[in-house]
Amino acid sequence: MTDAAQTDLVKINVADGVMEIVWNRPDKKNALSNVMYRAATAALARAMEDKSIRVVLLTSEGDSFTSGNDLADFAAASAGGETPAAGGFIEAIAQFPKPLVAAVTGLAVGVGTTMLFHCDLVFVANEAKLTTPFVNLGLVPEAASSMLIPARIGYTRAFAMFALGDGVTGAQAAQLGVANIALPAGEVIDAAREAARKLAQRPPGAVMATKKLMRDSETILAQLRTEGKVFGERLKTAEAMEAFMAFQQKRTPDFSKF
Repeated sequence: MTDAAQTDLVKINVADGVMEIVWNRPDKKNALSNVMYRAATAALARAMEDKSIRVVLLTSEGDSFTSGNDLADFAAASAGGETPAAGGFIEAIAQFPKPLVAAVTGLAVGVGTTMLFHCDLVFVANEAKLTTPFVNLGLVPEAASSMLIPARIGYTRAFAMFALGDGVTGAQAAQLGVANIALPAGEVIDAAREAARKLAQRPPGAVMATKKLMRDSETILAQLRTEGKVFGERLKTAEAMEAFMAFQQKRTPDFSKF
């Protein structure tokens, strides 16, 4: 299937100064493919240049925000195929100068969680589950999350999320300061839209200047690029190949030989 035929996997809506980027692959728990990453990255580039777009809202269709990267793309990259397009999206959200709002209605795995640390407001469902099980796949954290998550929730809790795959619920995420508020799932998107609407009515220059002052962009970019290099190296390892093969074969990976 061509890229053009798959762009319906990401819906882009613009109204009243707010662009919504909507993951639209609910049958796959909104697993993010290379095509989806490229569509979202292009939308962010458009939003950055278009002065009428003042806020971007990231959300999803279905009961999952995103189950993370499409592991078929990772398996292909591990075997020497196309480089994952996640890196371009991650750099785009890390450098995006306008407000980013997230509405997390359910499962948020891997990049589904790490992208939230680049969002300025986060609304999450009480029962949502946020996980970062990179080590389970023989990989390492990305999106500068190895720096941003410990800074937000503490080293030991972050290490448990990364190395053990421990997750937090939406309610816990709000308590930890990862999200602004946890709500019943049916109220999350409306609350996020209302916040985005309010942001779009604020003086845009002041909002962007405030965001810039609050984020050390150079340090964040340096960290995510360091992570990206290690992540790319890890994709080629025997550990990662074993993890991807186990996933495809629906079995538990065996890391005892490494």
